[in-house]
Amino acid sequence: MAYIEMRDVSFEYPGGFLAVDNINIRVEKGENLAIVGQNGAGKTTTVKMLNGLHRPSKGDVIIGDMNTKDHTTAQVSRVVGYVFQNPDDQIFHSTVLGEVEFGPKMMGLDEDTLKKQVDYALEITGMEKFREENPYNLPLSTRKFVTIAAIIAMNTEVMIFDEPTAGQDLEGNIRLGNILKELHRQGKTVITISHDMEFVVANFERVIVMANKKVVTSGTPREVFWNFPALEQAMLKQPYVSRVCHALGVGEDVITLEEAVAAIRSRCV
Repeated sequence: MAYIEMRDVSFEYPGGFLAVDNINIRVEKGENLAIVGQNGAGKTTTVKMLNGLHRPSKGDVIIGDMNTKDHTTAQVSRVVGYVFQNPDDQIFHSTVLGEVEFGPKMMGLDEDTLKKQVDYALEITGMEKFREENPYNLPLSTRKFVTIAAIIAMNTEVMIFDEPTAGQDLEGNIRLGNILKELHRQGKTVITISHDMEFVVANFERVIVMANKKVVTSGTPREVFWNFPALEQAMLKQPYVSRVCHALGVGEDVITLEEAVAAIRSRCV
């Protein structure tokens, strides 16, 4: 049995708008997973049901042995941490330290454990030097790392990141990738929504593609990004190197720059 299961799940907003239509998703404990798709595909609504921020209109969301229908959002959030796409929807303290330590305090952690987890979260995200700064004095890209630190400090078993690369430069993306790899190394279950296909290829073992409120397919990045019918249905493009190789007619499943170089060289021999 998977650690996370969404069984025949649908979600309808007040007023009748159907955002997610009868999806089934299974996630193993410790898995590193990306969810991709165009705006309106149902990605954010789906992950908010994992965190208890939304309750399924139909079906069941199971986390471990917990059905989210039977628990409060506060109870679910102790197991599943969620980083909002817009950090301004999450931040409400006047210092970075206050923001990062709020979650652990609400969990009732003892002082030593709280300090250890907060210090670690600030360090791994590079926010230590900003600990006494007002988050709103920081640029948007940095505020995102404040909210990431706030969830890491809670040390939840599952961590969800909604579009963490939006607004980031190369340095920020590298830092994000290193954070995700470290969380994965620790055995955390990491689920990330992203529009950055290069970032997805570099950092995730499995990709779920959503379109029109449904799950289209899932598989490894190589399987997904050379599945042209699925990409067309979801209106997604291959990573740049895959597109170049496809256009040149070299390499049938290239997804990295190193593979592209090798495929092109093999044609030049």
